[in-house]
Amino acid sequence: MDQVVDIADFQVANDPRATLVTYSLGSCIGVAIWDPNVRVGGLLHYMLPESALSPDKAKSRPAMFADTGIPALFRATYELGAGKKNLIVKIAGGSQLLDDSGTFNIGKRNYIMLRKIFWKNGVLIDAEDVGGSTARTVRLDVATGRFTIKSHGRETEL
Repeated sequence: MDQVVDIADFQVANDPRATLVTYSLGSCIGVAIWDPNVRVGGLLHYMLPESALSPDKAKSRPAMFADTGIPALFRATYELGAGKKNLIVKIAGGSQLLDDSGTFNIGKRNYIMLRKIFWKNGVLIDAEDVGGSTARTVRLDVATGRFTIKSHGRETEL
């Protein structure tokens, strides 16, 4: 049963029948976390690095920004019994689409912010597929922790 994670949103689940999926990750980043001990998973699709760009939006839609969405995702999985030390973390996205000149570098800025937040909090990334110039769709199977990425009609597992 697919649970769709929209842009600037996240979902968490402990139902083994659930698959969390988000579509069209371009410069946005998808963060998947999974605890194999309690089989709790979460998936975030954030758009921008810093909530300081729009504090009002950050209050109403914290998942829009890395610095508010990532902590919210982790807290929500902890509420379902996940443990920080058990989490397997995988990320995808951060492409440079529609910005050939690199003027805005949103994908790169999104990735740098994620790395800063993880470093400050002692979170390690188990696998990643970031950068480039392609859009990605990602899926997290809550029962198994299987994380797949579909891009250009090809699906791979991280």
